[in-house]
Amino acid sequence: MMRRRAEGGPQSREEAAGAHRYKMREKLVSIGDDFWIEDAAGERAFKVDGKALRVRNTLVIQNREGQDLYKIQERMLRIKDTMEIEKSEGGTAATIKKALIAPLRDRWTVSIPGEEDWEVQGNILDHEYHIDAGRRDRGAEVSKKWFRIRDTYGVEVEPGHDDALVLAIAAAIDQMSHD
Repeated sequence: MMRRRAEGGPQSREEAAGAHRYKMREKLVSIGDDFWIEDAAGERAFKVDGKALRVRNTLVIQNREGQDLYKIQERMLRIKDTMEIEKSEGGTAATIKKALIAPLRDRWTVSIPGEEDWEVQGNILDHEYHIDAGRRDRGAEVSKKWFRIRDTYGVEVEPGHDDALVLAIAAAIDQMSHD
């Protein structure tokens, strides 16, 4: 599941050779807002739809044609902060949980059904962290260093990973860390 690109995702010349870089906005969406995630060339790649009039915070990641790919929802009444990412066709794509104890830096776990857990570590609030897909595979890096625009950060997804799901994970972590 994690080793494929999302349908409708962009691929420029530089992306074909390596990682895919996207521009994200901090504190993504106020409920009811929509915005576009752009690729490194500034082209619209994915749309984030902030659903209004819901009891829980809900974001929907869509491809540029408007097809729903993933839905991010906050899980209520949990001991730890938890968000779930659902597939558009139903079922859980990933569950993100904040670690209860992380003394030196932020740490999160992403559980993906049928796969080894992913680890997220680094400075989440400053958007300088990495997502490791299993024990030996770097899935993505999140950083502000690629963009000089205020309230903007980049997500660089390594080849072979589902770009839309990795972006949904980054969006969920951003929402959870800024609540």
